[in-house]
Amino acid sequence: MSNIDQARYAALIRRYFAACNAADHAGLVSCFTPDAVHYFPSGLPEIPWCTAQTIADKWVWCVENLGSQWTIEKILVSHDSHEAVIEWTHWKSIPGTALRGDEWYVFDEQSGLIKEIRAYYASPADKGVAINELVNFDYRARGYHLEPATEIKR
Repeated sequence: MSNIDQARYAALIRRYFAACNAADHAGLVSCFTPDAVHYFPSGLPEIPWCTAQTIADKWVWCVENLGSQWTIEKILVSHDSHEAVIEWTHWKSIPGTALRGDEWYVFDEQSGLIKEIRAYYASPADKGVAINELVNFDYRARGYHLEPATEIKR
């Protein structure tokens, strides 16, 4: 991994957000591998969004129907893996609301395009579920902890 890759990934994320804000369907599709997946916390219909076409369709819909615009607050690109993390704000002018959150990006090593985004919202936890997590994200297969690492002794 080089500084060139880091700069390329940061530039791709900025291009992706510019395409979101412009409701540029072709520009959005060009940022992703064809089989890309965008994961979200629960609460949205039809998630996760699978394929570059679907991701582009959904963001264009948000701009047209919610008055959506996004700002990037921070970008951190890994120095030793094909991943990045950002903080963002999603401004929704029609309902007059905003949502803040983070996203974890995974890039395809061959093409340099985005192959996965995992979105996390800065919002209260859902007290109705035992574990707050992304819908349909395979935590077990990815090696995530499924229980606390050590038992707390009382």
